[in-house]
Amino acid sequence: MVRKRKIPQRMCLGCREVKDKKELIRIVRTPAGDIELDKTGKKAGRGAYICPEKDCFIKAINSRGLEKSLRRKLPEDILALLKDQLERPD
Repeated sequence: MVRKRKIPQRMCLGCREVKDKKELIRIVRTPAGDIELDKTGKKAGRGAYICPEKDCFIKAINSRGLEKSLRRKLPEDILALLKDQLERPD
């Protein structure tokens, strides 16, 4: 009997759709309190997930879903940095 591994699911804070974890981008608040993009999905800290689209990022900001998930007010400079990193294809 072959067992299939369960694929982790997460909800996007922008569009509120549940998708595979690997399809989403993780934004993490590190134990030091820094906010950064987590491309690997393995950094330590409190995480929030969004789709890699600019629209979902904007919705997550406007609804304050990102701040609620990370349990921290996000300064404008950090938001600009995250937006810039999202727009750059790596």
